[in-house]
Formats: sequence, structure tokens, C-alpha cells
Amino acid sequence: MRRYAMVMGLLCTTGCASLTRNLGAEPDPETGEYETPKQETVYLVPAEDAMMMARRILEEQRYDVLEKEGGLEMFTSAHEPGNNQRGLRTLERYYIKGQRLGPRQTLVRIFRLSYNEMEREVEIGTAMTASHMRKRFLDEETHPFDANKTFKTAPNMQGQRLMDLDDPFQDAPELERFQLVRGNRDLGIERTLLERLEMVPSLELVGGNTSVPARSVVLEGWTEAVEGAQVPEAECGTPVDGTAPLMAQGHTLLLADPLGTRELPSAALRMLCEASSKGLPVTLALSLPSTEQPLLDTYMASAGSSQDAQELLSGSSFWRRVHQDGRSSRAMLWLVEQARRLRASGRAVSLVAFDTDKGHGNEREAQMAQHLLEYRSRNADTFMVVLAGGAHVRTTNAGRDGDFEPLGMRLAKALPSVKALDVGFQRGTQFSCRYNVWDAVECDVFAISPTKQARQASTVSAGVQLFPQPLEEGFHGRLYVGALSASPPALQAGAGTASASAGTAPRTAQ
Repeated sequence: MRRYAMVMGLLCTTGCASLTRNLGAEPDPETGEYETPKQETVYLVPAEDAMMMARRILEEQRYDVLEKEGGLEMFTSAHEPGNNQRGLRTLERYYIKGQRLGPRQTLVRIFRLSYNEMEREVEIGTAMTASHMRKRFLDEETHPFDANKTFKTAPNMQGQRLMDLDDPFQDAPELERFQLVRGNRDLGIERTLLERLEMVPSLELVGGNTSVPARSVVLEGWTEAVEGAQVPEAECGTPVDGTAPLMAQGHTLLLADPLGTRELPSAALRMLCEASSKGLPVTLALSLPSTEQPLLDTYMASAGSSQDAQELLSGSSFWRRVHQDGRSSRAMLWLVEQARRLRASGRAVSLVAFDTDKGHGNEREAQMAQHLLEYRSRNADTFMVVLAGGAHVRTTNAGRDGDFEPLGMRLAKALPSVKALDVGFQRGTQFSCRYNVWDAVECDVFAISPTKQARQASTVSAGVQLFPQPLEEGFHGRLYVGALSASPPALQAGAGTASASAGTAPRTAQ
């Protein structure tokens, strides 16, 4: 009785308030209130990948994982939280259930199962008590997972309750037998699964072979040049809230780009439109290899017809790579065309490619910085918007091992006014190249989720919010763009043919 009272006392001193909380509830980051998720998470990966990642997470916690035939159901080994005497133990294990919704759409539910030995005790008649207790004492040292015998309760004609039966589960662990089990969704492990599958860095594939043909390029939304016709206007949309203080002659604005999305090219264009409308000379700097600059210059001076676009793409080794990352997306090609339209309308808009098709690590960062600094030395008054991956635009090397110096850090040392913006967003999709769970590079549409810091709350409007002090990583503010949407490569090899499409204009973040 004392043991029971002590347990209840501990429960009430540590968690009585949680007894009114729904099972599986988690704190809402905006309100702080505990809420049960109302939607399932669909992972945009094959079922085999999602199940393997769930398995890996549990194995890291020192569980053995047993897989059922078909691979969509798994059980872990069990453990006993705490240490109690036989008959009072609670044993726990995990059950993982996957559901294939499509070739690259998967649901994964992870349950923590709890088995309580006290719930296996049955009402025992007086005549059988001694026999039952004797057997219980004999079994005191055995572990329930290794048992090879079972008991079943059923009334017989004389009303006796306990009947000793032959074991129908020879050599099976006892937890696999018929007995009461309670299961709750383990949202903590499911959140870890989300992080492992959707909060991973994108790969930028520098160099690579060229084989995607561009023999007949049709660009949706492109207007053929007609002599005497009005120049098509850029699809500017509304200005980005909060960027006006960052726009000035000679200033450099670094935008962290989740590669392969539509929202960041859209935001960059809207900044170009606003700055150039104020009479500022504006430069759009893109992480395309600097060897592409002659082709880009030719296209910027052209009428922007489909033939002009075909010449740009067919002459390029970058847009036609076998394995393409988000830098060669349809949205990026769309952004190049919009910059051309701004320039054709008479605004002082330039385009510079600053990346390299060789080099890695610090060598690549140094070459990118050199290209931009050389351009800046010839164009000191331009307002420059630099679009690059988040790992490049940081203005410090915080969180990086060794002597790694990102592009942003090198520019901040050399230029008088450099500001870097991180990106805040809501869960969406992205075309990117990543290491999958099999440690192979895969380029496709993936789901992407923000970290806790980058998560855009429902109460936060799209636009720029500057920080009182720069973050440790060197970001001076955050550009919120809403839910992300994937933009696949402009050129993709098909069944014997190739096509290119800029797609519709990127949606304006709401």
C-alpha cells in the first residue's frame, strides 16, 4: 500500500496537470497551448526510404528492429522503464506502420506500445490459488520475452477459471501473444523523422557532364518579338514589405535561397522592380558559373524570343547538365527573362553570374567572392541583390568547422555595406539534390520544413523583418515568403526528347 501511495504522490507532483491533456498533444509554438495535430504528414519520398529512416532513428536509441514481410510494418525490441518486481512490470516497445500513398508519397505512424503485467492477472478460484502461486514463484526468475508457455482464462462446467493449455506459440516471445496492449503515437520520434527527411541541406552539383539536348525549346509565357510591338513588361507584382531601408547606392543585399523554389526568385524580382523604379542602378547576381556570362549578356541584349532562349540554353553547359540542382530551375530562368524585360524597358538593370564550375569548399567561396568584388570595383554605385544558397550568404563562419569562410563573410570584410537575410517560410516543396537514406545523390521534388527559428507563424506577414542585432550566423534579418513551392529544372531529358518551360510566373507570397 505504501508503494502505491508513493507512486501516486510522484505522479501528482510531476504531472497531474498533464492528465487533462489529450494523448499525443504537443505545444503550439505560437500559443504555447498543447494541441493534438489535426493533419497527417505525407513524406515526399518512397516508402522504403521513410521506413529505413525510421528504423535508423530507433536503432540509434539502441533498439533492435524486426521487420515484417513487405517492409511496411516493424516492431522493436522491448525494454523495461525502471525496475520493478515480477508481476508489476511495465514493458515498452515500438510499432512502426508505413502506408504507401504513391511512388513518392508515404505516411509513417510510430506507436509506443505499453504492456502492463498487472493487467494480465486474472481472478483465480480458491482451489487453484496454491497451484498458481507455486508456478508464479517458479517463474520468478524468467523473463517474459523468453517464455515458451502460456495460460488462457476460460470458465469450465464447474466454474473454475484457470485452464492450462498447450502453447499455440512455441518459441515465440511472449509479447507476440494474445494480451492487452496500449499504444500512443510517439510524436517526438515522428518529429525527428520529419527533421531527418525534410530539414536537410541541398547539394549544389558543381561541374558535371552535359547531355540534355535543347533542340526544340518551347518556353511557356514567352512572347515572340514583333517589330514595332510594345516590350513585354516584367511581372513585378507588389513590393516586398520592409526592404526599402536596405536599398541604396553601393549597398549589397544577400538573400539566402532555398534552391529550386519559386518564392525566392519572385521576391528577388520584386526587389529589383522597386529599386529600379526609384532610379537606382541595380545588379542581380546569380549563382550561375561565370563562364555563362557571355551567353547571358547576349540574351539580355536580345528581344527575348523563344529562339533567343533556345540559343541561351543550347549553348550552355550549365542548363543542360545531366544532374541538375535548384540553380538551373524554371523559376531561375524566369528571373533571367524578367531582368531582361526590365532592362529592355529602359531601367538600369544588369545581370552577373558569379559562381564557378570548378572548386569546392573555401576554394569555391573565394572564387565566388572574387567574381563579385571584381564586378563591384567596376560598378561601385549599383545596388546589388545576390541570390545564393543559405550556406554561402552567411557573414560569419559560426557553426562551421575549421577555417571555412563563406562568400558572405568574405564580402562583408571587403565591402562597406553588406546585409544578409535568412529566409522564413512554411512547410512546402523544393526541387533539390540531396543525399538520400542510402547515401546516394538524388535530385527530385522533396518536401521541405523550416527549423524552429525559420518557421513563419500564421501571424507573421510576408516581407522583411530586421533583427535588433545580427544573429550568430551573421544574418541581419529574415525574409518571410510563406509556403514554398518547387520549381523543377528548366530543361529535363524525356523519352528521346527534351522540353523547357519557364512555367507560370512564381506566385507572389501572401
